[in-house]
Amino acid sequence: MYNTIESANVSKACASASTGQKIRVLFISHTYVVGVNQGKLKAIADTGLVEVGLLAPSNWQALEWKRIIELETPFSEIKTYSAPVWFSGRVGAHLYHPWKIWQVINDFKPDVIQVEEEIFSLCAFEAAFWARLFRKPMVVFGWENQLRSLSLFRRWIRNFVMGVSKLYLAGNQDGAEVMRSWNYQGQIEVMPQMGVDTKLFTPLARKSPQDQINIGFLGRLVPEKGLDILFTAVRQLQEQDLDFQVTLCGSGESEADLRQKAEILQINERLIWRGAVRHEAAPKELGKFDVLVLPSRTVATWKEQFGHVIIEAMAMGIPVVGSSCGEIPHVIARDDLVFPEGDSVALAKILKRLICDRNWREEMGNYGIERVKHYYSHERIAQRLVEQWQKLISTLK
Repeated sequence: MYNTIESANVSKACASASTGQKIRVLFISHTYVVGVNQGKLKAIADTGLVEVGLLAPSNWQALEWKRIIELETPFSEIKTYSAPVWFSGRVGAHLYHPWKIWQVINDFKPDVIQVEEEIFSLCAFEAAFWARLFRKPMVVFGWENQLRSLSLFRRWIRNFVMGVSKLYLAGNQDGAEVMRSWNYQGQIEVMPQMGVDTKLFTPLARKSPQDQINIGFLGRLVPEKGLDILFTAVRQLQEQDLDFQVTLCGSGESEADLRQKAEILQINERLIWRGAVRHEAAPKELGKFDVLVLPSRTVATWKEQFGHVIIEAMAMGIPVVGSSCGEIPHVIARDDLVFPEGDSVALAKILKRLICDRNWREEMGNYGIERVKHYYSHERIAQRLVEQWQKLISTLK
């Protein structure tokens, strides 16, 4: 009975698409409380093939920044719904009032529901419950890239959501493997949650050959980001009397330890500490870099899920050097820009070449621009999503 009704609903959606009517897609995610993150949704609406709805929290607690973020609505192309959530700021535990998702689905009447929360989260469970009741095909996006142990309750939620979801969008290659290990039976596609706004992150004029090279980092100052490895590489480069500086943009629990390590290594004069940078200011700060480094390391509870700053820098024509941690090698996709995580000697070797070889530095900058254009712009991500939704609907006819 359930499959019969669902098929009838999906067939109706396909018929609408074939007659020129747009597919209606409802997004549910806390990610889009920040307006700049909605660029992907606007790019989807701009295709002319999709009507985009969004349900996001009205009171998201940004724990890292210690402030409440109110839902921003910069794009009229997106029909936006907002509501308070319980346990705001807790990605896996927040949830809406039991009837809110029902109200939004009833009003927007989506053809597809796309939930961008982890598959074992309470919010994903809520959405899956109503998607099943309304007989709507559901897509889930998740970043989870470690085969972690889940409680019995979380396993039950995961299994329920997996049973409802027809398509899983994994933010990285490891995430796809995790879902296969969990015996997910639906279609799996690997793509990041968001692309890059190439009008915001745009190439800038490069420095003259005489200018000092600025090696930059933008992210959290925490052990897993591997800044101690970068500092050790900086010491090695300093001993070779190379002309460079390092700019650190970010804040976090490791700042005091890192400042102490910089003193021990005697590299303080090479470092500029910029503090935390809001996302809207990221293009300006990245524009001061000649090279971006992401020296992440795997720890017991975390490995790099993507590293969105990588594609932001690439879009601006800034060469990116990254470790072999998590998804970083797949995003950069060049062995000569990736070093084994924890290997400061290998990192220093790559940085030395970028400092000394201007032509190669420019070549790597142009490589990044082209890679973003083909794989990681908002427009490219939008195109891939539309293709997936069309394919999903056609297979459920």
